[in-house]
Amino acid sequence: MTENTNAVALTDDEQDMVRRSAFGAIALVSQADPGFFAMFKESMAGSKAFQEAPAGVQELLREGGLPTPPTGSREEVQQTVLSELGQSMQVLQAKAPQQAAGYRDVILAAADRVANASDGVAPEEQAMIEQIRGALGGGAAAPGGAAGTTPQAPTAPSAPQQPAQDQSGPGALDYRNG
Repeated sequence: MTENTNAVALTDDEQDMVRRSAFGAIALVSQADPGFFAMFKESMAGSKAFQEAPAGVQELLREGGLPTPPTGSREEVQQTVLSELGQSMQVLQAKAPQQAAGYRDVILAAADRVANASDGVAPEEQAMIEQIRGALGGGAAAPGGAAGTTPQAPTAPSAPQQPAQDQSGPGALDYRNG
């Protein structure tokens, strides 16, 4: 593990999980309402939120280079990312409690920015943000965090999803380019 100025004693595996789940969260929001051009706007919005994070959270996200995304079907990737978000919060609360709330707020702010980056927040994006919020420990974001979107009232069931393409290859929710 590289030198860490805040002396956060995470193992390499924990550090990888913290980063992978953070980047995975913004990928999940982006994929919730896919669109080719929207993907670029959303990627930039999520990256900008990470760049504006407090120094300690930036350090958590920078250590070790690009994270390796989880693989599998869309559902498997979603389950993995949400599970790892919860595990990351547990690790941070135990080993770096001074970083935990900031990490949570930055991820929620990034998810919010991703959802708002292209033509407003789609119901599918809002639903994914709520799942991310739940995985991070629920509750409302801290002031100035990701509370920028107003929860939307439930709407009529959305149209059935398009048939899933093969999501098991290297392009399955690939967020390494963002």
